[in-house]
Parts: sequence; structure tokens; C-alpha cells
Amino acid sequence: MSNSPSEAPSSDERAGADPLRPSDHADADSPVTSPKLSALGWLRWGWTQLTSMRTALLLLLLLAIAAIPGSIVPQRSADPNGVTQYFTDNPDLAPILDGMQLFDVYTSAWFSAIYILLFISLIGCVIPRTQHHAKALRARPPRTPARLQRLDTHRTETLALRDGAEASGEAAAAVDAATQRLRKWGYRVERYDTPARGAFSVSAERGYARETGNLIFHSALVGLLIAVGVGGGFTYTGQTVIVTGNTFTNSLLDYTSFNPGRFVDEDTLTPYAITLDGFDVDYVEAGEQGAGQAGDFVARVTTQLAGEEPQAGEVRVNHPLEIAGDRVYLMGNGYAPTVTVRNADGEVIYSEAVPFLPQDANMTSLGVVKIPDGLPEQLGLVGFFYPTAQELASGALTSVYPDLIYPVLTFNVFSGDLGIDGGVPRSVYTLDTTDMTQLTGGDTGVASVQLRPGDTVDLPDGLGSITFEDASSVVVGGETVKRYVSLSIHRDAAALWVLVFAVIAVAGLLSALFIPRRRMWVKATVAEEGIQLEYAGLARGEDPTLARAVADLAEAHRADLDR
Repeated sequence: MSNSPSEAPSSDERAGADPLRPSDHADADSPVTSPKLSALGWLRWGWTQLTSMRTALLLLLLLAIAAIPGSIVPQRSADPNGVTQYFTDNPDLAPILDGMQLFDVYTSAWFSAIYILLFISLIGCVIPRTQHHAKALRARPPRTPARLQRLDTHRTETLALRDGAEASGEAAAAVDAATQRLRKWGYRVERYDTPARGAFSVSAERGYARETGNLIFHSALVGLLIAVGVGGGFTYTGQTVIVTGNTFTNSLLDYTSFNPGRFVDEDTLTPYAITLDGFDVDYVEAGEQGAGQAGDFVARVTTQLAGEEPQAGEVRVNHPLEIAGDRVYLMGNGYAPTVTVRNADGEVIYSEAVPFLPQDANMTSLGVVKIPDGLPEQLGLVGFFYPTAQELASGALTSVYPDLIYPVLTFNVFSGDLGIDGGVPRSVYTLDTTDMTQLTGGDTGVASVQLRPGDTVDLPDGLGSITFEDASSVVVGGETVKRYVSLSIHRDAAALWVLVFAVIAVAGLLSALFIPRRRMWVKATVAEEGIQLEYAGLARGEDPTLARAVADLAEAHRADLDR
């Protein structure tokens, strides 16, 4: 079809046209219109961007940044008590952080999104590169360039002909020797001879293990992500507190907090028991540098699996006890004074060793006793325990040393509604006094209850009495106050796989960093003065040792020829 007259160029336009310009040339001031992408085109563009190595590295960096809050803010999965304390200490900030899922960083929607995108990006990077690398491994080394002297790393030598030797045969023999030498050094070799022109050459290449290591590294990262993601579903973490002489059994009822993975069956936990036989700790003596600091401390326990004999064990900081695939970590320790409360008729209505939480380095400890039954009203006692009590000028007590030298226990007594009858969970370490009346301490005009081991004091309003039991007769070592330990029990189903993939990733990374990829050529050409030998090398990437490698090849080759 011919152009219409309005579309045909004028004679002036044809006369002024540049004959060197292509017919479809676009001037700089001409608008450039990009092609419109369909929905499928946009999907392909997005997939290309997501599966680029640059995006994978960016997502890996984002994942590392996203994990930072998990080490700053306490996590419900690892430290639920810390989360509760954070809400108490920061009542305004904590709900905001909770709304941002900062107390559940590793299971949050935004962390999971980065995690999944990184997983997809790495797979999208690895698969096509693996296919390309597989083809490269099957390909022959490239032909010898016609002009080796154009390469930056090039060396020329002349080999004199021996008397009576044929030039072509000498050149072929020289290349044969070079081929054997390169093959011995681990190169893949291919001969490219043109006898008609009197030219013989060998092309060699090595270093494919560099790309193999790179692919292994990224594949191991994918395996690492799978191990962490899937293994996390079979992982659980729980916390418990054991008082000296008491036994913990690995069942949901004995945990103070329990955080299972989504695939953990809480009813099929491996049955075993841990009994706390004693807790040994050495403090730096008073008068010495660092007085009161704890040295070595260890929880002595007896463990027993179902159907097996009991075994003695120890739990130390950074040295967990392993039992039935679980790891038991020592997280904390403290004192557990044994408190007995009797009603007005002298009947025992409460008698337990109560864990008190340390508040300072000298083990000044805070504890709560709740008595819901057995008295006319529910009773709550907020107490402080001082291992080595000393009175301050203000009349208040404090502990000046963490060991049991002069133990004193004090209580403020409250009566009323403990708030535990409404079905709302309450912490055993705090007392809500909103609906309670204070009977001792504070502005009541009645002195706080103060006890030494073995003392019994009457409660106000004729409610009964309270006794601070001397536990020396039941505690190994004769201490007057029992100790307790806080244990974290952790099962990590993916730990072994994470270690395996991490080792593989490091091995792949090292090979990708330190194995050079290069090509080498040796060419022998018949010349008037003899055989001209050319040695050349080409680096595929950074290779500062290439020049030295070419020189070593030339020296080794000449040595082979001189034998």
C-alpha cells in the first residue's frame, strides 16, 4: 500500500535528510512513548525485580534490621514474665508496642512477610543460575583467540628446533606437554589445532567451583530458612520455678508459662522429672574487692526419665542440662522463705515456700502471699526478705549482703477481695490492693509484721498467726531459708539442621570468595627462528594472581620441555 500524499516527505525534507541517519531515527526533542504493559507484563516485571540478586540482598538486610527489636524488647515466646513487667513499668508505651507486634517480633506479620519474600527471592535467583551453570559445566572451553597478544596477561617465548626435528611435530609436542600440565593443575582442556597453518593450541579453564560455591551458599540459605521456619513449628519454650526439694514434671500443668510452636502437641510432651536437690553459690566475702558478687553457682538436680533410673545432674549458666531432647537453662535464682499461716483456732490454713523476686544485687527480695480460704476474709501479704538485714537511718530495712547472715522477713497485711474469684488470671508475684484494706504498715499506724527464722507473730484483728519457718532441718546444707531456681526449658527441633546448613553456607561462601575463575591458553606456531610459544590468561572476575599464574605456567612448561 502506498503512502497518501499527506504522508509523503517533501522534496525539501528529502534534500535536507542526513543519509547516515537510519529511517527510524528519533530526534532528542521527540517524545518517547514506552510500551504499555498488560497485567501479565506487570507480573513478569514484578517477578524479575523480586528474583534479582539485588532484591535478595536487600531483603536479607531488612530481615537483619527487623530482628533488632527482638533483642531490645522482651518477647512473649522467650520471656513472658519480662513482657508482663514491661507492661507494668511502661503502661503507656507497652500497648503501642504490642499493637506493632514488637513483643512477638519473630511471628509478626511484617517479619513473616520479609521472611517469605526473601525465601521466594532466593529460590527465584538460585534456580535459573543453577540451570545456566549446569550448561556451562557441559560446554567446551572457548576457542583460542587469534591474537593472544591483545590480552593484558600475555607472554611470548621462542623454542629452538632440535637438529633434524620437524617443526610441526615439535609445535604439536609442545602443546601436548602444555595440555598435560594444565590438566594436572585441574584445568578443563580442549585442543584447537590448525596443522595447515602450522599453529597448535590448547584452551583451558578452571574455577567453576567458584560459581558452584556461590550456588551452594544461596541454596544453603534457602535450606536455613526452611529449617528455621518449619523447625519453629516443632519448637517449644517453657519457664518454671523449682524450690529446693520440689520436683518438676514435664507436663503443661507444671510450667509457669509455655509457648509451643504451631505443630507441638501439648498433651504428648516427653515425660521426665527434675528434682532440685540444692543450689550452691559462692559470694565474694565482705571486705574484699567485689564483695557480695556471685562467683560460681550451680543447681544440683536429679533427673528421671519414664522407666529409667534417676541420674544426678547440674545446671549452670551457659551450660544447660540436656534431657530427652530438651535443654534446661538456668535463668535465675533467689530465696523462698517458708511461711505458715494459722487461723484463730491454731489450724494451719497455709504453709508453703514462697519464691521472692530479687530487687537488687544484695538479694533484697519481694514476694506475695495470697490466702483465699480459711479466714473470715481473704488475706494478702506483701513481703520483703532481707538475707542480711540492716536498719537505715530512716528506720527502713535493707540487705547489705546477699548471703544468709541475718535473715529478716517483713509483711504488710491486706484483707478484702484478692480478685481471683472472677476467673481473670492474676500474677502470683503481684497483689492488686484495689478492693483490699491495709491492716499493717504505711499509714495504718500498725507496724509491719517482722520475723526471723522460727518466729511466730500474731496477725492483726485476731485473724490468727504467721510463722517464718526455719528450714534448716529439711534443706541440705542446713540453711534456714530454702532457695529456688528459675529454669527455661527449650526444645529446638531445627537446631541440628540449622547447624548443617550454616556449615554448608560457610563452605560455599569461602569457595565463592577464594577460588579464582580463569582461562589460560598456550599456543605454538611454526616460525622461521623456531617455535613461537605464546602464553595468555584471562580472569573471569577479580584475580590479582593471574599474571603470576601465567608466569608459573610458562616456567613449568619450559621445564617439562627441557626434560
